[in-house]
Amino acid sequence: MAKGVILLAAGGTGGHLFPAEALAHELIERGWKVHLATDRRAERYSGQFPAADIHAIASATLGSKNPVAVISAFWKIWQGVREAGRIIARIKPEAVVGFGGYPTLPPLYAATRRRVPTLIHEQNAVMGRANKALASRVDAIAGGFLPEGASADGAKTVTTGNPVRPHVLEAAKTPYVVSNEGEPFRFLVFGGSQGAQFFSDAVPAAIALLPRDLRKRLLITQQARAEDVARVKAAYAELGVDVQVSPFFTDMAARMGAAHLVMSRSGASTVSEIAVIGRPALLVPYPHALDHDQAANAAALAAAGGAELHPQSTLSAERIAELVGGLIKDPSRLATMAAAARSAGKPNAARLLADLTEAIASGKTVSDYRRTRA
Repeated sequence: MAKGVILLAAGGTGGHLFPAEALAHELIERGWKVHLATDRRAERYSGQFPAADIHAIASATLGSKNPVAVISAFWKIWQGVREAGRIIARIKPEAVVGFGGYPTLPPLYAATRRRVPTLIHEQNAVMGRANKALASRVDAIAGGFLPEGASADGAKTVTTGNPVRPHVLEAAKTPYVVSNEGEPFRFLVFGGSQGAQFFSDAVPAAIALLPRDLRKRLLITQQARAEDVARVKAAYAELGVDVQVSPFFTDMAARMGAAHLVMSRSGASTVSEIAVIGRPALLVPYPHALDHDQAANAAALAAAGGAELHPQSTLSAERIAELVGGLIKDPSRLATMAAAARSAGKPNAARLLADLTEAIASGKTVSDYRRTRA
């Protein structure tokens, strides 16, 4: 039986859209109709998003100090608020749920002006700027971790974990099996939805430094920017290493499930998926993140024993070779890390976030929600 409409709002990157997609699947299973408000960057993912309709709403980033640029950004956001208000009036959502990124500002602000129940979900261990701007206005704040920026709003903060998509839960059914001496070793390297030039430069150079017997065991999957794919493939071909290189893999969860070791950036969705699937990881936070959120995310999984955190500035090709080579030769260490990662995962995060969404949509407060779960 249909329950009504929930409007999800998310920035146009995988880090914001993937948890929104996971919640959408859960809500649809419960009988809700889901709409998505985002920006045009989401087009590469939108074909997989299970929404009844996807609304591209005007927004802008408030990062410039140029007065003209700031005025222009505010004007575009205000246009987005008016546009979102018209959409909300038409589809009449029971609640609006934001997942961060500046494209969430117009629909969430418009919803609060119309007294539609609102909820924001913060994926990172450090609250993003858009969510900080909305935190005082919304009815509830959910966190993948406990968002540091939400401490002042603790009465309405719930730590649900980061929702992961169905194919991640499917990959989590694959147990971790160690690769012993002489057996193939699957190494997965990726740098977020857009790839990472650092890995394209450093990892092939590191693999070249490994002993020949270790190189022969490697089966590498590496995500790289489109402009880097050819040279990365050529570098591995020269080494005789079995590799697949692409700017984007549609089956990343399955590849993660097959991996013996992951090396990646540490966006919130990435860290959550690594934990739920239960794979050992070398996490390299993006060093130029404005709020150092990736370092905090990586630290959380490293503290649980499921990953190692390595700042990019410390990773020469020689150091990467030392780390990767040492782990290949220590399968028991990798198995211990895999188990620790899995123990830190929250595979039920989508269900918990859907429960909170339904509570807020029905007019309940976070205190009411907590009482029902006590």
